[in-house]
Amino acid sequence: MRIDALLREARARLPDGEAEILLAHALGHSPAWLYAHGDDEIDVHAREGFRELVDRRIAGEPVAYLVGRRGFWTLDLDVTPATLIPRPETERLVELAMKRIPSGDARVADLGTGSGAIALALATERPRAHVIATDTSADALAVARGNAKRLGLSRVDFREGSWYAPVADEHFDVIVSNPPYIAASDPHLAHGDLRHEPASALSSGADGLDAIRVIAAGATAHLVEGGWLLVEHGYDQGAAVRQVFTDAGLLDVATAQDLEHRDRVTLGRSP
Repeated sequence: MRIDALLREARARLPDGEAEILLAHALGHSPAWLYAHGDDEIDVHAREGFRELVDRRIAGEPVAYLVGRRGFWTLDLDVTPATLIPRPETERLVELAMKRIPSGDARVADLGTGSGAIALALATERPRAHVIATDTSADALAVARGNAKRLGLSRVDFREGSWYAPVADEHFDVIVSNPPYIAASDPHLAHGDLRHEPASALSSGADGLDAIRVIAAGATAHLVEGGWLLVEHGYDQGAAVRQVFTDAGLLDVATAQDLEHRDRVTLGRSP
């Protein structure tokens, strides 16, 4: 069977673009290569391997886990079922944090780093910053460390533990986090890619804000004077998170929207 015929077959079963991503992965080439070699014959082994990927995708497995990679910011990151899949809206958190990281030898903490997406994006843009990234999952940290090594980002220090536990009495110019923020009873957890992502990285308590409360409560003890906390959250949680930040003693609390004009990141400054 030719490559173009196999793609037509898969496109009839998958959303736009996914057939190309999966076939390129199966053949070890880029999606652009497929168009230049559409009339090439594909052997039985490769064809069946690709069809297995298509079947697994139709059964619900995320494309990122099937190919083991996901683009984020300017980076191509390894991801596994031990890590949350990086999403475009989280780039808004990176963008806002960059504006608040001093240009010199700043200290930055990324709490709940997962694949290392946020920490590594910030380290790329602010090479003089010392970034510490924490996570409770040893498996996730192994993925994050692998990404840092492959990208040559040696100034990121990965530590295992819950939120602030691994940083003890250390202080930071900026603290960032994309914590779990979905309510435990949210029906979306049973649908789509969320079914396959680590539950501990998705949901946090009855209203989804338990992790954000912990992070906000500890912020002033770990921020330098005037340092910033920035946290990603759900589109309908802006007002609630602002109240959490205010109750924790943070100043200049505000919520920024993402590219689709939805509340996405709340930030506040240490007194």
